[in-house]
Amino acid sequence: MTDAGRVTTTGDAAGGRYTHGHAESVLRSHRWRTAANSAAHLLPHLRPGLDLLDVGAGPGTITADLAELVAPGAVTAVEVSEEAAAVTRDGLASRGVAAEVRVADVHALPFDDGSFDVVHAHQVLQHVADPVQALREMARVARPGGLVAVRDSDYHGFVWAPASPALDRWLQLYDVVARGNGGDPDAGRHLVRWAREAGLEVLSATSSTWCFAEPADREWWGGLWADRLTRTTLGEQIVTAGLADPGELAEIAAGWRAWADDPDGWFSVLHAELLVRA
Repeated sequence: MTDAGRVTTTGDAAGGRYTHGHAESVLRSHRWRTAANSAAHLLPHLRPGLDLLDVGAGPGTITADLAELVAPGAVTAVEVSEEAAAVTRDGLASRGVAAEVRVADVHALPFDDGSFDVVHAHQVLQHVADPVQALREMARVARPGGLVAVRDSDYHGFVWAPASPALDRWLQLYDVVARGNGGDPDAGRHLVRWAREAGLEVLSATSSTWCFAEPADREWWGGLWADRLTRTTLGEQIVTAGLADPGELAEIAAGWRAWADDPDGWFSVLHAELLVRA
């Protein structure tokens, strides 16, 4: 059901509901992520021997890269459910990374104060119910003088060409569902404010983008979003909420594929990055 443009879901009120789910098309996107393309703001601050916590590790590709950089430091990863944690364990095992993987709520992390030198989260705060509390918890479990590093996208900062009514409609639907699940798809622009409200010292605030313009990149990006609309929990949520029917979602998916096929196609994904001192 909808209420004033918001979706009513059955997600966990404390942690929110993860809008994307864990379907193959979602993991296809997440497995593409590396420390180089998704955590460059943190890399200059890493060195061997640091203990690191990765919050919302997903399939573990970024986690594994970070683990190699801080080895022999200990690495711990957390995910919101056992299903997601199993994906993380499999991903880390495939890279030969020995790391503890726990199920935990970022609003109340199950670690003692000052347990880690670095606490990292990529595209997590946009999905949680209380990002300020999440940042407080991440700082709490970091050692005095340690770092908290976060990076989140800003959906209304995404830019694409050529113009596409299908992609306009996609963004409108995604925004309603994500906010109805308790998140904020424009989290990136709020990171500095959230950190200040959490009482944290902001060391740096930067931004960077992913860009999909080459033919293979367009095919990959457009294809995975077409699949997310028609084969994942995102599409199911849209239909259940009465925001669109399967026929319209198929049309939007076709619009994504048409964009991918257009030789003039270009898509920029804006991210904000923050380093704060614990």
